[in-house]
Amino acid sequence: MTTIEAPAPAQPKRKTLYRGDPGMWSWALHRITGVTIFFFLFVHVLDTALVRVNPVTYNQIIETYKSPLVALLEMGLVVCVLYHALNGVRVILIDFWSQGPRFQKQMLWIVLAIWVLVSAAGVGRQFYYLLTEH
Repeated sequence: MTTIEAPAPAQPKRKTLYRGDPGMWSWALHRITGVTIFFFLFVHVLDTALVRVNPVTYNQIIETYKSPLVALLEMGLVVCVLYHALNGVRVILIDFWSQGPRFQKQMLWIVLAIWVLVSAAGVGRQFYYLLTEH
């Protein structure tokens, strides 16, 4: 007499390579903020170089930077730079401190706490200047 075995249940397909580990998301966010900062620096160099080519156009572009939308983008840039810098210090500690890999998860939570506090202060100050005349 033979028995028929039920097929094994299908494994759910993963929608992402990331399994939700905070270190993996930290790595991805570090790369995203790095690309964002690079893009800003590229645009900044181009618009600053424009002053030598055509000062009138340069002044027009600078006037567009005084809009509330650009102020919000600047706030995002501040948040990106702060995260990238603080996480970069954490990465350096992981690489060059003998106990770094052991404490990398604790350092990540410390970096995130500092990042939230400093970002809130920086963005709050930018909102103050955006909403008031100085």
